[in-house]
Order: sequence, then structure tokens, then C-alpha cells
Amino acid sequence: MRVGPSDRSLTGMAGLAAVAELVDRLGVVEVLDDQIGPVKRRARGLSGGELLVGLASAQLAGQASMSGLDRLRLDEAGGLLAVVPFAPSRTAARLSGRFGPVALSGVEATVGVLAGRWLSRLPGQRRAELVTGRPTIDLDSSDVEVFGRGKRGVAYTYEGKKAGRPLLASWARTGLVLAADLLAGDQDVRPRAAGLLTRALANLPAAVCAPPLVRADSGFFTGDLARAAVTAGADFAVAAPRNSALWRAYAAVPEKAWTDARDMTGAQVAASGYAPAGWPPGTYTIIRRVKVPAGEISTDPRSRRRRTIPKDQLTLALEGVADHAWAVSFIVTNIPADEPDGIVAVEHWFRGRADIETQIKDVKLGAGLRHLPSADPAVNTVWMWAAILAGWLSTLFQSLTGFDQRAGRAHGDRLRHELINIPGRVIRHAGTLTLRLPPGRDQHLPGALERLRALPAAG
Repeated sequence: MRVGPSDRSLTGMAGLAAVAELVDRLGVVEVLDDQIGPVKRRARGLSGGELLVGLASAQLAGQASMSGLDRLRLDEAGGLLAVVPFAPSRTAARLSGRFGPVALSGVEATVGVLAGRWLSRLPGQRRAELVTGRPTIDLDSSDVEVFGRGKRGVAYTYEGKKAGRPLLASWARTGLVLAADLLAGDQDVRPRAAGLLTRALANLPAAVCAPPLVRADSGFFTGDLARAAVTAGADFAVAAPRNSALWRAYAAVPEKAWTDARDMTGAQVAASGYAPAGWPPGTYTIIRRVKVPAGEISTDPRSRRRRTIPKDQLTLALEGVADHAWAVSFIVTNIPADEPDGIVAVEHWFRGRADIETQIKDVKLGAGLRHLPSADPAVNTVWMWAAILAGWLSTLFQSLTGFDQRAGRAHGDRLRHELINIPGRVIRHAGTLTLRLPPGRDQHLPGALERLRALPAAG
């Protein structure tokens, strides 16, 4: 075998054609430009919307840093299929640094416009389910570790890692991020939670008519968030940090009040009338306890599970007097529920909050949020929004083409393997482009392009 000269008609990213078709059908670039406004004085080169779409497309193709743009630029045939040209890495960083607070607010506002356009193009049954069902808004944060002394807008976390902290509000059933902030690793998320929720609810499509539900973990335990939810017509459920008042509420629950939890072995739930001071009327607490055999309790005082067990039970279990103990969790909520079945249902629904952790993981590993590429916080915020946009494009593409009906919604890696990073040959003839794909493998791209082209164009 001998290696011949390189063929510029070959590409390893034939699936960018589908991304381009989706962006064109929904008018993503135009909406971004309209909401962001101009980010430079001269109308030359890439606009702000084109930059963001280019960064999102690069992340969908597996690039996790700005330098990945330079690698993509070497694929000439792939560049012909992409919806916008890929900027050189230095140009992309320089242009990202020009995004001020108004432009970044415009990026978030774009999410609301795209949500409405996407919802109107969904098949009737799926659209009806989203419109009539109560939307759940999940709030969560994640630390993105960084390195280098010159990074600004980052800080050391309690674990001793230098990190930035993306703060996300997500529409749980769709997996779409509706609002986001980028904080430093030592910043408390609670003062931002109420404002983030308000912005996320504003980005829900107007067609969604059912009152929302709000879920959050104990890092968001603040009365401001609960009051903001009630003001917006939503119900809330927030995990509560264990304190003496909640332990007293747990101790006051009679034994006969406990009911087996749903789909969780050894777990029981009960309700308590405890409500933190200043929280909205109707607030109460759901308590869950899970039986833990004494032999499974760690003797290491740093163990997280030990902190969930009442001290007297922990002592008896470690001394061998008791053969088990109860690990206890608290949820403060105002969601109306009849005992005991309603309490069980609310607790079971709240456990679904773990889905947002999977979504954040996909934005990190499926896109590029596992890395903050710049010392400039504005550049890192644009990069975060490009990762979020990449997640949006993935979800919108799969739902509009039916790709997620085959084996469930594909995470970024599987979508990239099956649809984006596939080989092809781009041929120019008579003013048209022809894309030829290799034989002998499942070809999802032709069918996906056909379904996208059948959608109404953005008006």
C-alpha cells in the first residue's frame, strides 16, 4: 500500500450538513443577531450569531477548545457543509471578548424564541404533551476545573480546585437549558437562584399553559427562591440541609405515619408540618428515610452517608447495638398532596431531579463545557453559551427528525458517532453540491435531511 495525495473533496464531518439545515430552518443565526445586536463596529466578517453557531457546531463535532476551530478549518469539504465559516481561534476569542452584558442577555433571550419555533414544528402528539403537562424547571450548578494563574472570574472551591461554576436552569422534560450564569467557584448560588428562575420561566414557550414546578437541591435552599416561584405561579420543592429544626421534625413523626416509597428499596416517606420561617404559606416538609445495614456504615468520619443518619442511631449502629440505621433526607415544598399516596408521588417525582446532572454531564462531555478556554470571563461565558447552544441543537435535531425515537435521546458522543463525524465526499457540479456517503453502515443522515427540509422555514 502507498499513501497518495490528500483529497480535498473528502470530509470527516458530513453530518454538519444536518446541523446547517436545522439552523437554517429555525433561523438560529438571524434570531441570535437580532437579540444580541452588533458586537463590532464594522459589518465585516462574522456576526455575533455566526460566531456562536460556529462555536456550537465545533463543539458538536467534538472540539473542546478554541484551537479546535483551527483544526476544523483544515477540512475544506466540511467547511462547505457547515452553516457558517469557522473563525480562526484567535479571531473567535477576540470577538467573544466583545460580548458585554447586553449581548449576553440577548443570547439568553434567543433561547425563548427558539423554544417557541421548535415547539410549533413538533409532531402534534409530542407538542400536546409538552403544552398540557406541568413543566418542571430544574436548578443546578457544576464546577469546571481550570488551570493557570492568569484565569480571571474563577476561584478555589471548598474542595481546593480552581474552577468556574456554571449555574443552569433547565426544562426537565426536554433537557433544554432556559437560563444560565457563569460564577466563580467560591460564589454562593443562592443569591442568584430567584433571578435565574424568573428568567428561565420567561423563556418557556407561551403555548405551555400549565403552571410550572420547580426542583432544586440543598445548595439552593433559600426563601427567596420559594417566594419567586410562588410569585410566578409555580410550585416548588427544594432539598433542605439537615439542621436541628429538621431533625426535631423527623423525631416527631409517629412510626405509623411512614409509607413505603416508590421504586426505592428500603425507603419510606412521611410528611411533617414544619416550614422554615418566612417561606410562603402552604409550605411543609416531606421526609424520606432509607434503611442502612450497620455493616454498610463507614467508620470514616468524612463519609457523606454518616451525615444523613441521626447521631444516636449512628452511635448504636457503630457500636453493634443496632443492626441498622436510617439515612434521612428532607424536601421542603408547597406542592399540594394527599397523604399518603400524594406524598409518595411527590417524593418520587423529586428524585427525577438527578436528570439535570445527566444533562450537565452531557454539556460537559458531549459539548465543550468541561473546559473554560480563556483568561477572560466574557470569552468563557460565550463558550458556555456555545456549549448550551450545542445541546439545544442536538435536542432540537433529534426531536424534529425522530432520531430520539429509535433508542431514546442520544447523548453527545453517540450523536457525534452516528451522525456528525461520518465520512463523505463533497462534489461540486453545475452549481450544486453532492454529498456521497460510504456504503455498509446505517445512514441516518439522508433521512434526517429529508425530514428537516419538510419543516416550514423560519418566517
